[in-house]
Amino acid sequence: MTSMFDQFEEPQSQDFKYESISAAELNALGYIQMRIEPDAPIFQKTKKNLSIPDKVSHVAVGNKFLYIAMTASGTLLRINLANSQQEEISLTRHLTGNTLSNLFLDPTGNHLFLMFMPNTPTDSSEMYYLSKKSNKLKNTTKFRGYKVTAVAWNPYNESEMSTGPILLGTSMGLIFETELVLEGEKFFTSGFSSGIEQYWRQVFDIGRGTLTPISGLYFYQIPSMDKYFILAATPQRLYYFDGKVNKSERPLLQQVFNKYLNVPEDETCFFTESNLKYSRLRLWGDSVKETPITYVWMTEMGLRYGKISPFFSNDSKKPIKEIIKKHSDFINFPKPAYDNLSQTTVPPFNLITTQFHALIAYNDSIKGMSLLSKELVYEDNYNEAFGKLINIVQDQATGNIWAITEHQLFKFIITKEERHVWQFYCDQKEFDLAKKFTKNNEVHYNRVLIKEAEMLFHEKKFVESAQCYSETQSSFEEICLKFFQAEQLEALKVFLCKKLDKLTMHDQAQITMIVLVVIELFLEELEAMRLKGEEKKNVYHDLQKQFESFLALKQVSECIKTNKSSIYNLISSHGDRDNLKKLTIVNKDFEQLIKQNIYNNDFYEALNVLKGQNNRELYYQFTPILIQEVPAPTVKALIDQGRNLIPIKLLPAFVSCQEYQYTHIIRYLEFCKDILKTNEKALHNLLLSLYSKYDPDKLITYLESQGNNSMLVQYDVYFALRLCQENPNLKAACVKLSALLGMWESAVDLALTIDVDKAKEIANMAPENDAELRKKLWLSIAEHVIKSKENDVIDNNTPSKDVEKAMKLLQECELLRIEDILPYFSDFDTIDHFRSAICNSLKEYNQQIQDLKDEMDEATKAAESIREQIQSFRNGYTIINHRDVCDVCEKTLMMRAFYAFPCQHRFHTDCLLKELTPHLGPARKNKLSDLHKQLNAINNTQTFDNISTGSSGISRKDVLKADIDNIIASECLYCGENMIRNIDMPFFDDNEFDRIIKEWE
Repeated sequence: MTSMFDQFEEPQSQDFKYESISAAELNALGYIQMRIEPDAPIFQKTKKNLSIPDKVSHVAVGNKFLYIAMTASGTLLRINLANSQQEEISLTRHLTGNTLSNLFLDPTGNHLFLMFMPNTPTDSSEMYYLSKKSNKLKNTTKFRGYKVTAVAWNPYNESEMSTGPILLGTSMGLIFETELVLEGEKFFTSGFSSGIEQYWRQVFDIGRGTLTPISGLYFYQIPSMDKYFILAATPQRLYYFDGKVNKSERPLLQQVFNKYLNVPEDETCFFTESNLKYSRLRLWGDSVKETPITYVWMTEMGLRYGKISPFFSNDSKKPIKEIIKKHSDFINFPKPAYDNLSQTTVPPFNLITTQFHALIAYNDSIKGMSLLSKELVYEDNYNEAFGKLINIVQDQATGNIWAITEHQLFKFIITKEERHVWQFYCDQKEFDLAKKFTKNNEVHYNRVLIKEAEMLFHEKKFVESAQCYSETQSSFEEICLKFFQAEQLEALKVFLCKKLDKLTMHDQAQITMIVLVVIELFLEELEAMRLKGEEKKNVYHDLQKQFESFLALKQVSECIKTNKSSIYNLISSHGDRDNLKKLTIVNKDFEQLIKQNIYNNDFYEALNVLKGQNNRELYYQFTPILIQEVPAPTVKALIDQGRNLIPIKLLPAFVSCQEYQYTHIIRYLEFCKDILKTNEKALHNLLLSLYSKYDPDKLITYLESQGNNSMLVQYDVYFALRLCQENPNLKAACVKLSALLGMWESAVDLALTIDVDKAKEIANMAPENDAELRKKLWLSIAEHVIKSKENDVIDNNTPSKDVEKAMKLLQECELLRIEDILPYFSDFDTIDHFRSAICNSLKEYNQQIQDLKDEMDEATKAAESIREQIQSFRNGYTIINHRDVCDVCEKTLMMRAFYAFPCQHRFHTDCLLKELTPHLGPARKNKLSDLHKQLNAINNTQTFDNISTGSSGISRKDVLKADIDNIIASECLYCGENMIRNIDMPFFDDNEFDRIIKEWE
């Protein structure tokens, strides 16, 4: 549950956003608003569950290690944020007579400086070093007497034993270079340095003898160069230094400062703005080792913001310092709210920067400023609930931002801070940058393109505007009309061509429209030039080449093929015979030539032209005519095409043929079946139909080759059966088809008219899992065999012969029993003929009876076991002690009516009812209320209702009580399913929350 302090803090946060794109605008662009929930704020503050034993005075963070100094208790707390492990380091000895001034932690979290200032002027300041691997502070003797106010850590150092070359700035404006190394890695002689400092040297004096504390200090290598640059900030000024260095030489950065030793201060300083006693300098880059991209310098009136790394690759001869200065901007601090005018006199004390925002820390609030729009986008006010706001720090390794008060640690979560950047750049007409930040959002990218296209259009850059419009989702018709009204036909043509490139073959309607319009534009230009007699000029030839290149595009050529008549008519209307002739040749439009040969009854020549083409559609178009006139050569041409043709598309040509042509059609269909392995049902149905009429001998062979599975055959079985039934000579085929359709009885009956063995074969094909059907089929065969007149003649009316055939049927089908076929024999047959079969049948029945008896015995035993268990449950009991209490009110249980559950939970009846009622559903709650009303009505009559309400003899009052028990005592309140279903319910509802808060106060 959220604490009272958290709820007091949360409403203070504000998040100011850009206006989002409306649903109407999205619909106009062809998109649908699918967002269900609003975007999360850019900055969100979460409280860290961390126990801080005393008031915090100083804090530093780096690479997931947090250092918290509590000077009141003399403790330094080191916290590993990755696993929440804590270590306490005593500062009591060092704080004797001293005050902790500041903590300096490197980005890797390996090295920490603690600056102590004396409480008396006679003592000297001291700085101590603490390694991540140690709990013991080491004195840096070389810096005794200097107050270090800024440290420029080495961004390229990863060693836990060495700091690498670093810079330290002091309160007097002095800059020292040093390198601290723990024992075991020193590379100088032991006589050179007696402490942990490898070397120590003053490299520059910004103050030049004045009290000028250095508040910010950074150094980085310039990309792809052997030069370093250094940024230094004082309360009043910002300085820039750069120079070549030899990386093997120590001190390393003194080589940069050497050329500035005798240079006037104005040549190194490029900003002078602040009158504060302090300032803050922050850099931002993609990572710690990468050259920073931007810098933010906090001064008295606001923030100086600019870029750094983009100018190192600038080819300009101007100094980089001047370029950086020129491309900087100033952001004023946000004005205080009317209800918080105290902020007007208290400047901010710290600053954290992200890629696009700066978080500014005041004594009682943290404000977020957009570095691009210069607007306040976030404000978080702090009260005294968690103590005074101490500082806001950033982990340069992870980018995480932390705010800490005297008693609490907060973490800032940054969510998509670049979400509105594209709008800013779009408003500033920096469209390339705007596109960069909209790559993952098609709607935003489209909006930027529209803005850019509109700007180019107003600037009369129509061709560029057309190219930009072609990438948008804007209304196609509106843009075309826009260029047409401006009489910019060339730009319109560019727009249409670009739009055509983005369409797919599924957009046939738009492709056709664009192709026709572009062809019309080309034809108009060519016609205008011809009328002026400019056919021989280079401009005309260039335009003609553009036209031909356009016609050669795949989408255009496909469109021309599907809209030949319209395009031919369009070209003819402009009298452009040359382009019409070229278009016919390029598109291989031999359709007109074939038509002409057919009109002249020159069918062989038409077939020859057709055979020379690769266009399959021509075969489908002209085969119906050619197969009527020259069937043999046409079928040969079709067979020669093989898989190049789709046989199903030739079906209309085959159906309309005459009787004498079907021999050739059967030849092509057999080619499709045997060679092409086609599985089109329509073709197989046609082949089957032709077989039944003109070649019945091949019909059975064809049916056998298709198999016995109706789901796998390639023809329509119902159609085939209906066709064969029309021909009395195709009974065998009817038997086969009836079996395929599962018409087993019809198939066996029809097979018996042909051959008994055929009937047996069909009966054996019936589904094995349908014993009843198989038995029925074999009974039909047995009846036919026994009663057949033919059998009577062959056996000379000898009953014993009939019995032998019947016995053979019993052996062929295990489903038949002697009693099944006995009714079909004559009354004159003696029992001796069936003795063996009857005995076998009786043995099987005896075995089945014995199996049933065994099953009945097992069922009886199971029933007895269940009855014994039920009887044991009826005799169950539980013991109630006089000390037992209700689990709800914790009062003596036996004082009132109660319920006891097997889980050992016990409740008073009224307590259980009170706790359970809120969790019941509406139906059960209403039913419970109704039952109580009925029970109260019976109790108010002052009589006992002993009248039974049914055959059970139970009174109505007992029935009502039983119904109530079924609702409230069907399961334990704490152990039942009802508790699991309501596990997500809050402990307090909204109406009780305010009351409970007041009680806590």
